[in-house]
Amino acid sequence: MTSFNWYSNSKDSNRDNHDTTSPYFSHLFTSAADLQLRFLCPSDLDQVKDLCKEWFPIQYPEAWYRDITSDPRFYSLAAVYQSKLVGLLIAEVKQSDAINKEDKGILDGRMYSNCTVGYILSLGVCSSFRRQGVASLLLDSFLNHVTQTENQICKAIYLHVLTMNSAAIRFYEKHYFRLHSFLPYYYSVDGKCKDGFTYVLYINGGHPPWGLLYPFLETILKYRFIH
Repeated sequence: MTSFNWYSNSKDSNRDNHDTTSPYFSHLFTSAADLQLRFLCPSDLDQVKDLCKEWFPIQYPEAWYRDITSDPRFYSLAAVYQSKLVGLLIAEVKQSDAINKEDKGILDGRMYSNCTVGYILSLGVCSSFRRQGVASLLLDSFLNHVTQTENQICKAIYLHVLTMNSAAIRFYEKHYFRLHSFLPYYYSVDGKCKDGFTYVLYINGGHPPWGLLYPFLETILKYRFIH
């Protein structure tokens, strides 16, 4: 694997499957207006494909690139600097009953049978623009979207991340995502099986299923795999 990025990767997609005046912005940005956010469009397909191949260890199918650049069900946001894409966030909001089997425990199905959840498929930033708040800007935009009044039925945002991707884990924990579950052999990277984590951020009054074990799960898994 190459250098660690601010990213999460969706195994699902492989199967088919701020404030711009922040001090984190360095001299690369001569003004706040230099960095803009916009949604992806079909003409971005080739550039998105090149960036994803550079950033992520997972090989996405051609249909995935077409979907995220044209299908409105995806929240496909780009950070653009001087007409070039320098950061991407790909997410979707879906019904809670559409959560895959391995993530069913994110919400209590009895309490949240008619809600939605946000799923972050991918988040990445070009190497020369990292640690300047670009990833946070993209994530904050999605968080603002799912916490607006009309989206109050969205009760959680979740994602999958490689256990070895410590940079991404630190980033998401900084933004209050919490470890939910360990996914053994979840990823296939260069023909080898790799473990993953599910991370969750509860929003709009959502919370995990009640149980005796949940409060201790995060501590146990972090001690075993992160430290």
